[in-house]
Amino acid sequence: MTKKIFLSLSLFILMISASAFAQVTPHVSVAFVNTTELLNEFPEKEQATQQLLTLSENYKKELELMQNEYNKKYSDFITYQASLAENIKLRRMQELTELENRMQQFMSLAQKDIENQEKGLIKPLKQRISDAIRAVGIERNFSVIYDLADPGIAFVSPAAVDANPYVKEKLGIR
Repeated sequence: MTKKIFLSLSLFILMISASAFAQVTPHVSVAFVNTTELLNEFPEKEQATQQLLTLSENYKKELELMQNEYNKKYSDFITYQASLAENIKLRRMQELTELENRMQQFMSLAQKDIENQEKGLIKPLKQRISDAIRAVGIERNFSVIYDLADPGIAFVSPAAVDANPYVKEKLGIR
C-alpha cells in the first residue's frame, strides 16, 4: 500500500513539475522565408528589371558611338601617321588617349548609375518584404523567422531575451 501511495505521489509531483515547467518555458516557434523568392514574385520587380535593362541598353548604345569614334580616329591615325608632322601626331595621340579615358569614365559612371537605380527601385520592395515578415512574426507569434536566401535571421520576437549580459557574465566581461 505504501508503495502505491509513493508511486501515486511521485506521479502527482511529476505532473505538477511538468506543468510548471511548461508554463515557465516559453513557447518557441521557428519559421522560415525566402526573400529572394518573395522579391521575384512582385510585379514591380519585373517593371524595375525592364527599366534597368532599358537604361543599360541606352548606355550600351552611347558607348558604341564612343567606340566607333575612337576606332575611326585610331584607323585614320594609323593610316596617315607616316605623312603627319610630329606635333600633329602627338596631338592625335593625345586625342586618342583622351577618348580612351572618357570611355573608361563613362563606363564607370554608367555602372554606378545602374547600381544606384537598382538600389532605388528594389529597396522599397525589400522594405515591404521586411515589414511583412515582421508583421507575420508578431501576428503568428513566431519567436524567430530565418531567411533561406540570406544566412541570417529575418525576424526576432520583440519578447525575445537579450542573452548578451548573461554571456558577458559567463565570460567575465563587464
